Amino acid sequence: MANFEPFVMERMMSRFEQGVEYNLSESGVHPMRLGDLLENNSGSVDRLLSTPINYPHVNGIPELRNHIANLYDGAKPENVLVTVGAIEANYISTRTILSEGDGIAIMLPNYMQIWGIAKNHGFEIQPFYLNEAQGWAPDLAQLESTVNANTKMIAVCNPNNPTGRILTEPEMDAIIACAERTGAWILSDEVYRGADRVSEEENPSFFGRYDKVLAIGSMSKAYGLPGLRVGWVVGPQNMIDQIWARHEYVTISATMLSNQLAAIALSPEVRPKLIKRTRDYIRKGYAVLQAWTDSHQNTFTLNPPDAAAIAFMRYSLDVNSTYFADRLREEKSVLVVPGDHFGLDHFVRISFGLPQDTLVSALDRIHALVLELGDKMQTS
Repeated sequence: MANFEPFVMERMMSRFEQGVEYNLSESGVHPMRLGDLLENNSGSVDRLLSTPINYPHVNGIPELRNHIANLYDGAKPENVLVTVGAIEANYISTRTILSEGDGIAIMLPNYMQIWGIAKNHGFEIQPFYLNEAQGWAPDLAQLESTVNANTKMIAVCNPNNPTGRILTEPEMDAIIACAERTGAWILSDEVYRGADRVSEEENPSFFGRYDKVLAIGSMSKAYGLPGLRVGWVVGPQNMIDQIWARHEYVTISATMLSNQLAAIALSPEVRPKLIKRTRDYIRKGYAVLQAWTDSHQNTFTLNPPDAAAIAFMRYSLDVNSTYFADRLREEKSVLVVPGDHFGLDHFVRISFGLPQDTLVSALDRIHALVLELGDKMQTS
């Protein structure tokens, strides 16, 4: 059997997220109820009830692709492929463009799917890092020296998972310049776009700034609808057609009902309400987390995230992050993501996009474990 690199974070979440009292491992906000999505929209309910549960358009129903295209400057429905979550979009995009031995420059830390795909399929991983001391800004000099003639793709996550950092436009331009130098594609995971903590403006997409961009999006993170399992990739039509051919090997299509519900969610009437809901969860939840962090300055520090419902928190306890997360899950029934899963020990990723009473109760349990670990260290 061939060597296989499992996706350790998703393996952990698959095993444990349904069995804990407090799940702080998710990176989106508290999920929306179906009734809330369809509230005051009797026409949509009637249409759903009369929908034949058949295959949809395999590349996504036209209404949905049109709504997605409207989110990107210069995009048309022909530039959009609807997938089963962003995770499929990432997978089939990389597998379409890259062959064994090709170089892929990967922003780190990051959602580690692309890194795992590269390991499992024999791509040359060319890492470039975000700098914690500079507020998780990318090391552009390192990227410039890393990208070479073998680099066929630069993979970024913007806003970033796990740090919540949004690239500045000069940083985006510098990344594009590196790609242009070798003709590399840019794969931009933009699933948190719109989930801003501070700004009322959405951060810009890489799409439309360079002719070899694949922009990845999802209903899961910025919209609070992860159970729809709808994502997409936006790119040049000729490349989208090639990626579509891979899509038919992997999933054929997202479901008809998921397509219909996603189209409702992204409609001009509904989408602004979902974005506001997401930002409300993020802003209220972060205020709770920041106050808690301020009261634990001897243990936890963080760079405030620009977007997304996640905080990548450094801690001072002299314990490994997986050990800390395991103890927290086993003894306090709280699930967080250890920094090990992003290649950085002594960090945890914590979601704060939750109802405030839930978040406060979960943080109380983290506090209890911190006290226990601190007492143990003082007596050992």
